[in-house]
Amino acid sequence: MPAVAGKPRPQAFRGNTMTPVARSIWYIESHLARELSLEEIARHSGVSRFHLARAFNLVTGLSVMRYLRGRRLTEAALQLMGGAPDILSVALEAGYGSHEAFTRAFRDQFGLTPEEARAAGATAPLSLMEPFKVSMNPMAVLEPPRFEDGRPMLLAGLASRFEEATIPGIPLLWQRFNAWEGSITGAMGPVAYGTCYNGDDTGSFDYMAGVEVSSFDDLPAEFARLRVPANRYAVFRHSGHVSGTPQTFHSIWNSWLPQSGYEVDDAPLFERYGPEFDGRTGLGGFEIWFPVKAKG
Repeated sequence: MPAVAGKPRPQAFRGNTMTPVARSIWYIESHLARELSLEEIARHSGVSRFHLARAFNLVTGLSVMRYLRGRRLTEAALQLMGGAPDILSVALEAGYGSHEAFTRAFRDQFGLTPEEARAAGATAPLSLMEPFKVSMNPMAVLEPPRFEDGRPMLLAGLASRFEEATIPGIPLLWQRFNAWEGSITGAMGPVAYGTCYNGDDTGSFDYMAGVEVSSFDDLPAEFARLRVPANRYAVFRHSGHVSGTPQTFHSIWNSWLPQSGYEVDDAPLFERYGPEFDGRTGLGGFEIWFPVKAKG
């Protein structure tokens, strides 16, 4: 249901029964026997590589290619535990060009060599990766966003690299940053920004807890610095407790964006915490500024 640029449909958005992540898993499972790239999987899922990488990581806790590798190695393990006599043939079918490369990957995944798994048979103590089952239930309702043309900004603060498993460490980053409150040269206004940038194909990203500054001069040496360009944004309101932020992001990536007629733009994504947000209680709400562009 594409929307005209700048004119979102006047309704709440719910997930449909076939999200990009569900489509990607179906495509992977249907094509395990041949070479696949993230580009191809994303294309058949109807979204960009970056969109799929982020959404897949949010849903499964894995990168797309790590899931694909784990599934192929699981199928190879099942063949070996069933007594497959030719390990090289199993390795080639799993996408590995040599016995040695297959053995390294197999041992990293399961803690055993292919020979040991075959010898143990059905009693091999392997943690197999089963096909991921994506819930087909509708996601939580998202209120329609407003659209804003964001101005260029200079942001500065403390930053670190995160992935799905380490996202719970973001509040500690904010605690460290809050110790600088009132002492940042050139800080502008009572607004703080939690900014995601430099995302990659694994779903990991840099996150900065910071503020807008008038210049990068005279900042603490440990501060990261980020130039945010002018960009078009879909702005969502998160009204609940801050701990529910991952669920809101999950719904934006997997529910709203695929239906919106937009795609994510290559620009920083940020949470905007105004004076109404209470950092002591996590209540008061804040805005999520999601960079978008019309689908080409």
